[in-house]
Amino acid sequence: MGEGKDNVASLMGTKRLADAVRQAKIAAAQRADVVVDIREADRARLEILAEELQPLIDELPPGDDLFDFTISGGMHPRLWIDGTANVIMARDRRTYRLVRETRLGRVTLVESADTRVTARHVTDYVAERIVERDKIFALSDGLNERVAENAGRQVRNGEDAPLQPEKRTRGADFVIAATWMAIGIVIGAALLLAIASYQGMSIG
Repeated sequence: MGEGKDNVASLMGTKRLADAVRQAKIAAAQRADVVVDIREADRARLEILAEELQPLIDELPPGDDLFDFTISGGMHPRLWIDGTANVIMARDRRTYRLVRETRLGRVTLVESADTRVTARHVTDYVAERIVERDKIFALSDGLNERVAENAGRQVRNGEDAPLQPEKRTRGADFVIAATWMAIGIVIGAALLLAIASYQGMSIG
């Protein structure tokens, strides 16, 4: 009798374990379905944003390798803008989040549930990146040095030389000297008259 009870208990324990394993498999499958559904929903929203950004993509020069605009797969789909910036969906699955990967970690640049608003911020980001790239090219293309060199060559050749003050002729110098002399004579005569008048008043 004791052995029969032990066998029954063993079978019941095995059955319970099998049931538990089966329930765990079902739960895992359901969670996987949920994850797949979430991933597909995120990807669909990112595709909508990519369509909103299509005019911007069309304006970029062909073969521009600075920007990407591709949607990557994985557990968390993301729309890549360039090598560091991308758009992901927030936890609520409705909010777009423009982030940038840096050495110090991920930085959130903007969040919005509006596709158009997000597209406008992405456009501003692309414009800033283009300006930054142009500044870097300006520092390394040697144009500043060539312009300075050409300006120096023109000055040495007499082209665009700085203006020099015009030289006065001898006649002009004589006129100026005579004018100052006349002014001196008038002032001297006035002083003499004033002194004479003062002395005459003193004698009287």
